[in-house]
Amino acid sequence: MDMQHAGERAEDILDATLNAIKPPVKWGYNTPNEVACSTGLNLPTGSTSVHRNRYISTKISEQRRGSLLGVVQRHWEAQGFTITSVNSDRAMPTVNAKTADGFTVSLGVGAIGNVWLRVASPCAAKSELTFPEGTPGKPGGPSGLPDLTPRDESPFWSSIEPVKP
Repeated sequence: MDMQHAGERAEDILDATLNAIKPPVKWGYNTPNEVACSTGLNLPTGSTSVHRNRYISTKISEQRRGSLLGVVQRHWEAQGFTITSVNSDRAMPTVNAKTADGFTVSLGVGAIGNVWLRVASPCAAKSELTFPEGTPGKPGGPSGLPDLTPRDESPFWSSIEPVKP
């Protein structure tokens, strides 16, 4: 697999995850990056891990965070992903998983209630890499960092009413 394939696969995982969230949430591209792979002795291998990120701009109330993480976890399990860890912290929960082809995926809540999704590829052969239009810092995208503060309201996700069974 080369870096372009890794980036495309990461975007597909992110798209499918966001499409599984019902009712839908609003989201934006977050800054991507690439990390050089190395041996256990910190020697470069000539390959790179591709990281793609999204943020959810819909306000997710503290009362709905567990529901959101549950929806995503069930979606990942249905895709055959292995759940590697769950942190059920009330303020900043996270769920992490791994795909059969070695991609790691994470969904978490940050300190200001911002929700993020991250996918990292296994080591991939160096190649050119394209990005979706709207990716921060890349052609067609904004030049600055995105504002990760959730601002979009949702009758369901932003609700402070207890989740009904």
